[in-house]
Amino acid sequence: MIKGIHHINMKCGTKEAFEKAKSFYTDVLGLKIVRTWAEGVMIDTGAGCIEIMCNGEGTPAIGALRHFAFAADDVDGLIEKARAAGYKIFIEPNDMVIEADPPCRARMAFCVGPLGELVEFFDEKD
Repeated sequence: MIKGIHHINMKCGTKEAFEKAKSFYTDVLGLKIVRTWAEGVMIDTGAGCIEIMCNGEGTPAIGALRHFAFAADDVDGLIEKARAAGYKIFIEPNDMVIEADPPCRARMAFCVGPLGELVEFFDEKD
């Protein structure tokens, strides 16, 4: 039986890309490292982990993953941290209602992460 998502994985082709990714998730967003090994790091998001590995050549593109979303309680603050660190914000913080059954009220925003990943900050209001 599935209990939830344990981790997502990102591969880096260079040590520089690895350090930049690690810094974004720990220094900029304030997440904590829970495990390290020779080729990688596991970072706790509070509801699963991000595994960043430096053992790939180039930046592989596999599958159809478009973005991942962090459950957040301060979308605006997180976007400002990303902006101050030089990351591209491509959807500014905004309030929305997702027309679903039942409707979902939320505040959300997106930035481009250090490996080109699309990162959403999502604060569900209902």
